[in-house]
Amino acid sequence: MDGRKRSELGVELLETNILGIKKETGDGFKTVMIETGRGRVECRYYAAEGASKAVIMVGGKGVGFDTPADGLYPRLCVDLLDCGISSLRVRFRYPADLAEATMDVLVGIEFLKGEGISGFGLIGHSFGGAVVIQAAHNESAVKTIVILSTQSLGISPISNLAEGVSALLIHGDKDETLLSGSSVYAYFLAHEPKKLTIYEGVGHDLAEVSDEVYKEVKSWIEDYLK
Repeated sequence: MDGRKRSELGVELLETNILGIKKETGDGFKTVMIETGRGRVECRYYAAEGASKAVIMVGGKGVGFDTPADGLYPRLCVDLLDCGISSLRVRFRYPADLAEATMDVLVGIEFLKGEGISGFGLIGHSFGGAVVIQAAHNESAVKTIVILSTQSLGISPISNLAEGVSALLIHGDKDETLLSGSSVYAYFLAHEPKKLTIYEGVGHDLAEVSDEVYKEVKSWIEDYLK
């Protein structure tokens, strides 16, 4: 990884190097600790045998392995294995710093490349929506992004993603944390193929429509990544 990657303001993102990788077997996944020049990035890795495609999933500004929609991420990680798609959940080192969090995702991508992955999907909720847009802007191997209840700060690079990179945006119209207009704006900036779903009466975490969100996101990943 080099220091030429840039944020939406053209400011160079932080440079780091992967110094070492440690894996430990967990409950249905492997805990992966990636040591970098900026600290340890902790991940949960669901590896599909012989997979060449993978999805990276990140939450918002919460601590730990944050997930929206009533456990959407662990549910997806398990079910995508049957589709031959690996998954990596990344925990932010600094879950309020856009540049550092973007670097965490890029570190995850570099790890997965070492596992034989060549095509990526990225899913992010809330603050994580802007993070995955930034990461996709800096990594040509990203083929699709899914943005859930995104913030508006940091989303402008969605207009500059490579041709063919698809975008699914989902928001609730009763989101009191981040207004649904953020996703509407991102949809306006994005190029085709793209889709925007606004759920009526639904809040920031999308818990009220967890099954609907699961089906929509899984179908999108299957169509635009596999």
